[in-house]
Amino acid sequence: MTKRYTLDDFARLFDHTNLQPDATDADMRKLCDEALENHFCMVAINSGQSARCHAMLEGTDIHVGAAIGFPLGQTSIACKTFETKDALAAGADEIDYVVNLTEVKEGNWAYVTEEMRSIVDACREETDRRSVLVPSKVIFENCLLTHDEKLKLCEIAREVEPTFVKTSTGFSTGGATVDDVRLMRENVGPNVKVKAAGKIRDAETMLAMVAAGAERIGARASVAIMDELRQRFAAEGLDYLEI
Repeated sequence: MTKRYTLDDFARLFDHTNLQPDATDADMRKLCDEALENHFCMVAINSGQSARCHAMLEGTDIHVGAAIGFPLGQTSIACKTFETKDALAAGADEIDYVVNLTEVKEGNWAYVTEEMRSIVDACREETDRRSVLVPSKVIFENCLLTHDEKLKLCEIAREVEPTFVKTSTGFSTGGATVDDVRLMRENVGPNVKVKAAGKIRDAETMLAMVAAGAERIGARASVAIMDELRQRFAAEGLDYLEI
């Protein structure tokens, strides 16, 4: 089934990202200003920047997305759950957390399930409090996983039902691939969406991720990608693209 995307539809797919450890207040202002100018869906930031970006974007429809246990995922369930709640209290609207890859590699699926459920439940509780969806996203870091590990994480996500599963942090040895997006889309069930993130730097790559089933795109190159799309729409006289 094909879907029509206007330029604004494409813009609303983007989680515009700056997760650099040395990001300054000016960098956060630039990120938020670019998100407003392009009408991106969200700014993706480290959780400590939640209050700052919330203040910059308050009263707009641009969400603040906090990265939890980022980028390694090597903190306890209690730590990740606290960080999630702390970010939400500071003004974050969405949560992206990194799974504990040690427990994945050990096949400790009960731990992985408990971790996922704890963070998803925290977002659901906040959803009830705000009466508006607070999305939860589970970062797999697929470049470090075997095929079977990816499938098992999809199985757990199908049971727990986070809002999204996500391909990558963008900080490891690889990023999103079309094959991984397709694998995730085919195995997480109809109630979980897929976010592609990591090494998405041009419009061609982004469009391929959408065609494979991604419904959100995490990228630092969001502005450049949108500029490419605007040029294509103008050159071809398009009102929309079908994918």
